[in-house]
Amino acid sequence: MSTVRLILLPAALLALAGCATAPTPLRGDFAATGPADEAASAQKVRWGGEIIRVDNARDHSCFEVLARPLDASARPLRHDRSEGRFIACRTGFYDPAVFEAGREITVTGTVSGSERRKVGDYDYRYPRVDADVIYLWSEPRYLRAAYPYPDPWFYGPYGYGWDPFWYRSPFPPVVVVRPHPHHHR
Repeated sequence: MSTVRLILLPAALLALAGCATAPTPLRGDFAATGPADEAASAQKVRWGGEIIRVDNARDHSCFEVLARPLDASARPLRHDRSEGRFIACRTGFYDPAVFEAGREITVTGTVSGSERRKVGDYDYRYPRVDADVIYLWSEPRYLRAAYPYPDPWFYGPYGYGWDPFWYRSPFPPVVVVRPHPHHHR
């Protein structure tokens, strides 16, 4: 019986670790519509994406957002698919130096109509969300650095110092430029 427990305990822990839940401010029941849906008006939604820009007025801030699909934790997925654009407005000042273009946010609130704005020469209809929550996600951390010469501490399948898998990472590499080590005599 103890062998079964030794096997089931790690399996249960791995199953729990795989469950992703949204942060507390983003939990709730929301309509299954997206910014491109015409029927989204007056519904409580949870949408997210990348900030295009922040416009601050005297008593509120409005975010122009490039919508992305959300993962199980309500974080926007990073890929080339967009679900349209939307505007999210909330009372208060949101510093554009912190909420800068390209950062990921998730918004909860109620769709309160739409606004027409130009995207280049195109007249675009933006759904407008009166936001209850503007959740700024931390910037992604990259797992591995790519060096311009072999990693001296890795013994891979191609011999000492060569890691052929660094370029296959789903994350863009972080290039750290270091001077080549010189031998002093």
